[in-house]
Amino acid sequence: MPQPSPKDRFITVYGRKPVLEALADPALDVDKVIVADNARGPEIKDIELAARRRRIPVQQATPQRVKVLAGNGRHDQGVLADVVAPRMQRLASALEAGTVGGTVLLLDGITTPANVGMILRTATAAGLDGIVVPRRGVASLDPLVVKASAGVAFRAPILTAHTALEAAQDLVAHGYRLVGLDADSAENLFDADLDAPVGIVLGGETNGISPEVIDLLSRSVRIPMAADVESLNVAAAAAVVCFELTRRSFGHRRTGAAH
Repeated sequence: MPQPSPKDRFITVYGRKPVLEALADPALDVDKVIVADNARGPEIKDIELAARRRRIPVQQATPQRVKVLAGNGRHDQGVLADVVAPRMQRLASALEAGTVGGTVLLLDGITTPANVGMILRTATAAGLDGIVVPRRGVASLDPLVVKASAGVAFRAPILTAHTALEAAQDLVAHGYRLVGLDADSAENLFDADLDAPVGIVLGGETNGISPEVIDLLSRSVRIPMAADVESLNVAAAAAVVCFELTRRSFGHRRTGAAH
């Protein structure tokens, strides 16, 4: 099994304002700050001062190295911070350890940062056990995603994988049924069997679920629509699914308690 990467422990925040905001939030555990050796200006001084006050290491690197680490060559502004995401882990490792839980979302081709951020916020609020965010084909966990999640991304139960296909294969191999959300499906979400362990697959904004992942689905379901509305934004659809799963889990708990 591949060795864990630092990217499996941290969400990297780049840009002067986002880094300063992270340092100003005492609830966030910032591992380190990296500043390009040619970065200048009052905001850089404020960042270095804020880091020193919190005893957070500040490292110097070449501008090119900062761009590589940030993963964004246009918006890093010569600085980044690695923020600890305590609930983030590699999907493969978590499955092997049996620590994933029974209800997860799998994001497949969702490229709009606002959608990814809102899905992370909703799924965390609904109490889902994990959100699989592949590193390829899905918007990176960057300041835009963090902003859209209203900061929840730092404490979301994120499960990382290389691709959606790899994640789907791992989930199936560990006994999860994969259910795709598809507006054209004949089966209604609210009538479908979604008993755990189950992974709900959410496809991209334009192309939907990728063909190779479709081949691994046990079924697909739709959210019923009125007034000739064809579909929902993927983040809105995710909210419906997440809280339907939550509703069912509460129902199971009440039934168990009654017995």
